[in-house]
Amino acid sequence: MRVADFLADLAELPLRELDVIAPGTSLVIAPHPDDESLGCGGFIAEAVRLGRPPVVVIASDGIGSHPNSRLWPAERLRELRENEARDALHLLGLPPERVIFLRLRDTAVPTRGPAFDAVVETLAELCRRHACANVLVPWRHDPHCDHEAVSLMGDALRSLCPNLTVLAYPVWGLTLPPETVINEPPPVGSRLDISAHLAVKRAAVHAHRSQRGLVIDDDPDGFVLPEVLLEKLLRSYECFITS
Repeated sequence: MRVADFLADLAELPLRELDVIAPGTSLVIAPHPDDESLGCGGFIAEAVRLGRPPVVVIASDGIGSHPNSRLWPAERLRELRENEARDALHLLGLPPERVIFLRLRDTAVPTRGPAFDAVVETLAELCRRHACANVLVPWRHDPHCDHEAVSLMGDALRSLCPNLTVLAYPVWGLTLPPETVINEPPPVGSRLDISAHLAVKRAAVHAHRSQRGLVIDDDPDGFVLPEVLLEKLLRSYECFITS
C-alpha cells in the first residue's frame, strides 16, 4: 500500500471519545522527549481532564539531537531535555510523579537481546503497578530507529500482558514520501478530537525549546523540528491505530 493512500485512510478514521478509544489508564511511551507532546499531547490532556492521567515514559535520553555542541555536553543536554519534557507535560496537566525517564541512549534504544528484555519487563511492571489497560507506542513505520524500537516494545508487552490494548500513534511516519510502498493493510483505529486541547498541545510542543533551535547555537547541524512535521501534528485530531 502507498503511504499516500494509507495516510488518506488514516485521516478518515472515525472520531471516537477517549473512553471508547482507550478506557482505563494508559501507558504512553515516547521514544524521545517531545514525542509525547507531538504524538499524544491531546490524548494526555483529555485523559487528565477525565480524571485518569496516563503514565508517560520517555525512553531515550535525547542527547542525539545536538551531538556536536561543546556548551551542551551529554549530561547537560539530557537534563535540559528532561526539564523541557516536564514543562510540556505540566502544561498538559500531568502530575510530575507520572513521568518516568528510562534514559536509554538516544539512537541506540535496544530492539532485541537482554537489554531489550529488561526494558520490556520494566514497562510490564509499570503496567501492573498502575493497572494500565492500554499502551501507546509509535507507529511501526515511523522512520527512526528509536521509534521502531519502542514499537517493538509494544508488541513484546502484549505478549507479557495479554489483556493490554496496544495503540500506535504516528509521528515521523506522517512525513514519508507519498509514493513509498509499505507492507501495511488499510488502517484500523480511531481519531480523537483534540480541538479543545489544541492550544495547550501547541504550547507543550513549543516547551521543547531546544528542539526548535532556540537554546543551543553552537551546533549548526543540530536538530530542529521541521515545520512540515508540526503542520501535520498540530491539528484538531490525533490518530490511534489498533496495532
